[in-house]
Amino acid sequence: MSAKGSVISPARAIALEVLRGVRERDAYANLLLPVLLDRRKPSREDAAFATELAYGTLRLAGRYDAIIARAAGRPIENIDPPVLDVLRLGAHQLLALRTARHAAVHQAVEQAREVAGRGASGFANAVLRRVGERDDAAWTAVLVEGIEDRYERAALATGHPVWVVRELDAALITMADGGSDLDALLEVDDAAPPVGLVALPGLADRGDLVDAEGLPLRPHRLSPIGVELDGGDPGRLPLVASGVVRVQDPGSQLAALALSRARPVRRGERWLDLCAGPGGKAALLAAEARIGGAELTSNEITPARAGLVEQALAAVPGSHSVEIGDGRRFGPGDRRFDRILLDAPCSGLGALRRRPEARWRKRPEDLPALAALQGELLDAAVAALAPGGLLAYVTCSPVIAETTAVVAAALLRHPGLRALPTAPIVDAVSDRRLQDAERGTAVQLWPHRHGTDAMFIQLLTLR
Repeated sequence: MSAKGSVISPARAIALEVLRGVRERDAYANLLLPVLLDRRKPSREDAAFATELAYGTLRLAGRYDAIIARAAGRPIENIDPPVLDVLRLGAHQLLALRTARHAAVHQAVEQAREVAGRGASGFANAVLRRVGERDDAAWTAVLVEGIEDRYERAALATGHPVWVVRELDAALITMADGGSDLDALLEVDDAAPPVGLVALPGLADRGDLVDAEGLPLRPHRLSPIGVELDGGDPGRLPLVASGVVRVQDPGSQLAALALSRARPVRRGERWLDLCAGPGGKAALLAAEARIGGAELTSNEITPARAGLVEQALAAVPGSHSVEIGDGRRFGPGDRRFDRILLDAPCSGLGALRRRPEARWRKRPEDLPALAALQGELLDAAVAALAPGGLLAYVTCSPVIAETTAVVAAALLRHPGLRALPTAPIVDAVSDRRLQDAERGTAVQLWPHRHGTDAMFIQLLTLR
């Protein structure tokens, strides 16, 4: 935190505190930043600048580290972490934003002085002046010179770990069109996404949102209940404050609607959201269940996240059952449900644009344990599904090991389980044909194709 009387701009001070929280406490930037903005109450312009500084720097941290190492003439491991945070912020301003060079360098020098003393300020000045000698394209040419592997080149150019680039390309190749648009995906991953909003059916209408004054709102082109916001604070909208409009990616909206609208709802149906935290899809399913006369049970393993589910459901009239426990316990139980949503814990590699630090926290060795858990949860969901019922297996990851491989293995383990062609159902929900979304019998959404997170959606049924 900058000291009283500091010359550091409020936006830069907030952004640096976000970077420090992510580094020191493994904080989530999208949770920490709103707290800091509420506490410091900067101007609207400073809040927007702090958001771009923090999120943009975190997204491209690996790329900036490679540039800083070249400019400093030393490995980043030999740079004090607090100073490295300052250098990353400075590099982002010099290479990605239209910040005046003298302002970016001067502010970084002052921040380095505050976090590490006078010696660090001189070091920051020298390094950032070298960084500023080239533009972003010129630095890309320097970084990729002599590198032949296309994945390594793409990783350095776009600020992704190499293994993530490989996994994303492998998933794209499994699309019906044999996806060859990796570069477009990586580019979108590095851009700030619009804020997605959902108008809970029967409780709000997105037309009311689009007509709201003072905010650049527009209907999402695929979700019939979704709206996008390019800038500003959605909390200013009364419907958001009341809970009947929620922040939610349109891909998540389509995943929930694929389950609730795949066929007409019979009054008295029993629905289950197996891994419901933090509650966004549960709230949407509860609104849909209320319209059709169904009953929803939401399950979450951790008490804190179960509390978030209860908060999300509070906006939907009626009584809602929220249970706390491991979702795998539904397997040996005797309860049966007509529709089940399994939004499985996953790597989150389909939501990198919304979770700026996530790409640097995940490791390829995380995937086997995640896939094993996903398979066990899917087995439990199949066991809890009534004959003829509908099950939606959903992840916010396109990775093969977490998506098609999990479903294929479950189909082998459960002879009565059948994968339903999901694309026609999502097309019907959207009232338009999704282009380039078919992945076998599943739907795979992509940020660069559909303007959503990379959600995998596979509907299943029991014979």
